[in-house]
Order: sequence, then structure tokens, then C-alpha cells
Amino acid sequence: MLPDESARPQPEAASGLSRCYRHPERETGIACARCGRAICPECMVSASVGFHCPDCVRGTRQEAVRTQARTRFGGVHAQDGVLITKILIGINAAVFLLTEYLRPELKETLSLHSLVPPYWFQPYGVAAGPDQWYRLVTAAFVHTGPLHLVMNMVSLWVIGPNLERMLGRLRFTGLYAVSGLAGNAFAYLVSGGSLYSMGASGAIFGLLGATAVLFRATRTPLAPLMALLVFNLVITFSVPYIDWRAHVGGLVAGAVTGVGLMYAPRAHRGLVQGLTVAGMLGLCVLLVVVETARLGV
Repeated sequence: MLPDESARPQPEAASGLSRCYRHPERETGIACARCGRAICPECMVSASVGFHCPDCVRGTRQEAVRTQARTRFGGVHAQDGVLITKILIGINAAVFLLTEYLRPELKETLSLHSLVPPYWFQPYGVAAGPDQWYRLVTAAFVHTGPLHLVMNMVSLWVIGPNLERMLGRLRFTGLYAVSGLAGNAFAYLVSGGSLYSMGASGAIFGLLGATAVLFRATRTPLAPLMALLVFNLVITFSVPYIDWRAHVGGLVAGAVTGVGLMYAPRAHRGLVQGLTVAGMLGLCVLLVVVETARLGV
């Protein structure tokens, strides 16, 4: 049968009956309830109203798949629902191997440094200007040692998959990115002239904040998550050399971004979610600009 044969009017037999559009040699008195084409008993597919032809049934199923292939918050369902989480863990591990064993000098280049006189003879790191602001991003993938890396990656593996499946890859990536960036930007805002920090903890705390919003939106009991969050905050403020500023900044940014992603009205969901992420990115840039201006360097 030629590709366009199904679109041609089907000739009537001598008996006055139409011929099946898929089997022209067969006479039939049944037509598809959707498209009206004649179908023989072999091609009939029972429906709630009459019979449908195989092409209409196939089209209905494909339309249903497209409609259902969205998560509750607008993300696209993926066969591997934790791909981005795996990629993030892989990037962190690769950067650790690079900065710890292959090119140790890169740890200094990629970490979140920001020093101004009299700490240094001239502004250094983020305080030196926009050409050093890349550290606000790269520092989220640098870790001080194996224990630091393992703790953060285990946390990411525990928290990340559920959020990624619910939000979809694109929204989850945006959430992780703005959480990590906001944590570092807030750390710079609080102590821009004497800052030394690194690690994915800001982004991890952002995922914790977004998970709290997710639990609220899905009416999941919050008690276990709150216990975990309180435990992590106690460690944050009690263990020396942990950058509480990055943790708090990431936590707040993750929660705020989570609200925008999960409570966006369905009619304008994509727009609201995009503006939420863009707005958080803009706020991070504003914090950095304000602190740089305050330092006067």
C-alpha cells in the first residue's frame, strides 16, 4: 500500500459496501468513529464509542504519552531519572582528582579566594574584579580532601535523585546551580575581604531547602527532614573551618527557588519558573557587585 493510500477515498463495492482502507479487498459496513474511514473486523479496535482504526488508536496513545511525559512540576520524564545527579558527582570527583593529585596548583586557582589589603599587597581573588568572579562557580566543585568530597557526594546522592525525578533535569540543574552560586555569593557578601572557601556544601544545602518545599507541596511529613536539617546546621555552626555563610546562603536560595519552581501556576508555569531562576542569578550578581563596590577595589 502506498504511503498516501489511506488518505484516498475508498471505493464502494458492487454491493454498496465500502472497502477497508488497510485491506481494499475486504468489504465492510463499519467506519472508524474518529476519522470515518472504513475498517474491516481485523482492523477494528473497540472504543468507548464505536470502533477506532489502528492509526487513530496509535495517535491517541502517542498523544497520551506526550501529555503524561511531564512531572508534577513541569519537568520532562526521563528514562534515567538521576542522570544529572550522576553527572554532578562525576564532575566533582574529576575536579578532585585533578586538583588533589594531577594539578594541585589548580586548587588555588579554582577555590573561592578574596583578599584585600592589608591581607595582601593588592586585591586578590573575587575582590580583584569580574575577571576573578569565575571562582564563585568553580569553588563549588573543589574540595579540601577525600572526606570532604565523600560527605558532600553521599549527601548529593541521597537528596538529589528525588528532586531530579520530580523537577526534571533542566529545573534540577538550575536549582543546583543557583544554590551553589548563591551560597558563595553570600559568603563573599559577609566577608568579602578575607574569604577562603570551597566545596559543594552550599548547593547541597540548597537541595535540602528545596526538599523541604517539595515535602510541603506534596504533604509529606517534614519531621525527618527537619531533624536532618537541624543536625546539619548544628554541625555547620559548631565545627571549625566550615563555611556557615555558604551553607545558609545556599539553604535560603534553594528554598526560595523551590517555591518558585513548585508553586508556579500551571497556566504560566514555564515563565514563572524561568523568572525564578533568572531572578536568583540576578540577585547573586547584585550581591557580588555590592560587596565589590563596598570594598572599593
